[in-house]
Amino acid sequence: MSLRSTHKIDAGFSMSSMTDLVFLLLIFFVIVSTLVSPYALPVDLPKSANKTKEKPKVAVRIDADQHFSVNNQLIEPLDLEGVLKDEMVKHAEDKAIVLHVDQQVPTGVTVGVLDIAKRNKWKIILATKPE
Repeated sequence: MSLRSTHKIDAGFSMSSMTDLVFLLLIFFVIVSTLVSPYALPVDLPKSANKTKEKPKVAVRIDADQHFSVNNQLIEPLDLEGVLKDEMVKHAEDKAIVLHVDQQVPTGVTVGVLDIAKRNKWKIILATKPE
């Protein structure tokens, strides 16, 4: 009486299809991450041919309705200087701000932000759309 099975089960596992899947997912997420904008407020930026190589860590956005945000967090305009000081403490190595201002925002509001940066001796970069 033979109790042994005539069918043998292969205990091996092929990783080739798994690595293909991982590479496809990696490519997908790399492409999607380049399409996502880190800033929530839509801003119609002015056009310019100038480019900068600096990558500041602190971003200030002012939309057409004069809503202020710092690093994608909505704030009150009167709290701007205090919030910027807190953010600059976090990023002490690079004291630069990128300023995204909608074309519809009055110049006086923009100058107010520039004045805050000058008082605190921070560099400021005005963001524009490429031509």
